[in-house]
Amino acid sequence: MDVAVIGAGPVGLMLAAELRLGGITPVVLDRRATPDERPRANGLGGRIVEQLDHRGLFERFRAEAAFAGPFPGFPFGPVRLNFTKLDSPPLRGLMLQQPRMEALLAERAAELGVEIRRGHELLDLDTVRGPDGEYRLDAPYVVGCDGAHSRVRELAGIGFPGTTDDELLRFGHFRTDQPFDLFTSVKGLKQGWNRRPAGRVLLTSLTPGVVIVGVREATPEPPGEPTLDEFRESVRRVLGADLPLGEPLWLSRTVSQARLAERYRAGRVLLAGDAAHLFPAGGSSLNVGLLDAVNLGWKLAAVVRGDAGDALLDSYHSERRPVAARTLTQTRVQALLERLTGEDGDALRTLFGELAAFEEPTRHLAGLMRDADELPYVPDLPLTVDGEKTRVAEIMRDARTVLFDFADRADLREAAGSRVKIVTATGPEPVADALLVRPDGVVAWSGDDPAALREVIGAPGR
Repeated sequence: MDVAVIGAGPVGLMLAAELRLGGITPVVLDRRATPDERPRANGLGGRIVEQLDHRGLFERFRAEAAFAGPFPGFPFGPVRLNFTKLDSPPLRGLMLQQPRMEALLAERAAELGVEIRRGHELLDLDTVRGPDGEYRLDAPYVVGCDGAHSRVRELAGIGFPGTTDDELLRFGHFRTDQPFDLFTSVKGLKQGWNRRPAGRVLLTSLTPGVVIVGVREATPEPPGEPTLDEFRESVRRVLGADLPLGEPLWLSRTVSQARLAERYRAGRVLLAGDAAHLFPAGGSSLNVGLLDAVNLGWKLAAVVRGDAGDALLDSYHSERRPVAARTLTQTRVQALLERLTGEDGDALRTLFGELAAFEEPTRHLAGLMRDADELPYVPDLPLTVDGEKTRVAEIMRDARTVLFDFADRADLREAAGSRVKIVTATGPEPVADALLVRPDGVVAWSGDDPAALREVIGAPGR
């Protein structure tokens, strides 16, 4: 076992697959005996969709998605952003509920030979309790992908400062034979979030025959598991009326938090996903977490293989924590726009909506939601290789560093060395003599100087 990945959610499974592509042996440990069937996320959006394309997974996801393609618009808190007036679609999405995403990623990990041990609980950083008793965790590196209450983060002594909302969110998926119009006819409800003096009510549907209802109110969280009666009473308090809720398929309650780990690495321990960051709004959690996995995977694999020094892992913190910090900023704003009540809240939402009607503010906000990362990524660049038209995404399937040689330069190919994949290609003008692209799609170097290329290949973070 080269790396122990703690948590068999989407982030842990994505990381394990990336590590296998990097040629090392991870083992995924999860304290749950079975996969989590809670539909906590309904889709993906932004650069992670492009990364799925780079790994050859986009078509697999699209085949089961309710929607796949550019979003015509997207909510920024209570303000709807309209992308149809922009010259290029800023945000691609896949609408697919989290349990199915997790199943597809588990399928991919299994194809690559990843071992997933369910019902195995981490006791300390060196000990696991499984169905057959305790055993030693003999792994040089441990990665916590184990969520908001991360045991790995706790054991590593990594602080998780931030704030906790004073509102409780109850969320439910209900099977119903009633038409959706019947729900929207109650108390003037519309699809989406509805503001009321006592709180807010969400009403939507992503699957025929299933209605999704959410209720936010300022109230303490009761003990025990959520119940249908509790949910109905919450709806009645906030809405002042009952909804024709059917059979509950899933009920949950949660309190939003805004938190960021003080560091993403402590020696042999690293954090990714909700173990490293919690966002209070905007559906960004899974998008950012999966991109954590893509950034960390190739770096950790290179260090374990001995192809890079241990310092390369420090670049994971320096590159990904600022992304989470920027995402935390914009999701805090979304939460504030939703939460602020009275005339002040109305005034803020009105003015923000007016600003969002202009192209540049819309483009900026869409860019933040697509990806708060400022590293230079290769777009879906068209290429010609051996006379055949292709794309950068097609070349990145095996998660290797690639030198795209556009000038047929033997000296650049020699400078790249044997561990770099060489692709001689022609591309659109203007383009440098060569591009060096990391396994996560970041352009690490472009130019024509072999000495500069050698230096970059040997530098941490490359």
